[in-house]
Amino acid sequence: MILLDLHDRRPIYEQIAEKFRMLILQGALPPGSRLPSVRQLAMELSINPNTIQRAYMELEQDGLVYPVKGKGNFIADNEEILKKSREEYYQELKEMVKKGINMGMKEETLIYIIKDCYKKEAANDRDQGMQ
Repeated sequence: MILLDLHDRRPIYEQIAEKFRMLILQGALPPGSRLPSVRQLAMELSINPNTIQRAYMELEQDGLVYPVKGKGNFIADNEEILKKSREEYYQELKEMVKKGINMGMKEETLIYIIKDCYKKEAANDRDQGMQ
């Protein structure tokens, strides 16, 4: 389920949090499902349990998971996750548009770039789905 890239410059806990984040947002981990225990995942990945705990804490701070004392960590409600994720995306896109405007880009150019990126990513997703 979780594969680490040892060549990635990001800390391992960030990689783990990002992998879970993607699984949650894609719906592969439905709301209410339990994450592997810290000890179990640490053994599977052969890393320190503190690293897993830190990744889980980051996911909790993002509102993606919630802890249940003595039971483990569980996936939060998808609607809230999607809402929060869309709000963050909107803010990032807004900053990119602002940067484009400050660089002198016209509205048509920005729209073209977004459409072009969308087409390429959608085609890439389709190609990966066929493999």
